[in-house]
Amino acid sequence: MANCSRTPSRRWVKADAERNRVHHRVADLRADGLRKLTTAVRAEYGTVVVEDLNVAGMLANRRLARKVADAGFGQIRRQLTYKGGWAGGVTVVADRWFPSSKTCSDCGAVKAKLPLHVRVFTCEQCRLVMDRDANAARNLAVVAAAVLTGTGVAGDQDAQASNPRGADRETRTTTRPRKRPGGRAGGATPHQRTEARDLRQAEAVTLR
Repeated sequence: MANCSRTPSRRWVKADAERNRVHHRVADLRADGLRKLTTAVRAEYGTVVVEDLNVAGMLANRRLARKVADAGFGQIRRQLTYKGGWAGGVTVVADRWFPSSKTCSDCGAVKAKLPLHVRVFTCEQCRLVMDRDANAARNLAVVAAAVLTGTGVAGDQDAQASNPRGADRETRTTTRPRKRPGGRAGGATPHQRTEARDLRQAEAVTLR
């Protein structure tokens, strides 16, 4: 049986090394750009609003996958969060289902659909016409103000709660009760149950 493996030539090794060098250079430039961007944003603004996007779903779209992966949304959110903690800033996370782009920042009307290729927001109710991203930014600013004043949660301006994400709603219903010191979870210790029983018996004898 013939051996199909080949020893790479010097020219191939040199070209492969050059390609790897370029890839590492691009990765380093992208990481440096993200660090400088997040540092500049945190140095200028005390409160930053980020959206909880479905990045995994966006990566499944073959038309958006490469651009979304290159943008580094996860790194941007992570760096904004911990750099805000350093300076005592506030990071507000808007709910994933909050229609920031579909909502009119003037009258509050919500569109049923707004394709991604439509870059100008036009409201059929109040006739507002403005850039799609600028309209979404104004809606997110309202969400941040509601969270900071305690009048609502991120992405839900009518809710009267202080939780900015609402992500632990399901966790609270499925989490087991915490174990109390010196006893079983959610119950009294055997010594406490014995004392309660003796107290009830003493009260019964007294009533007789």
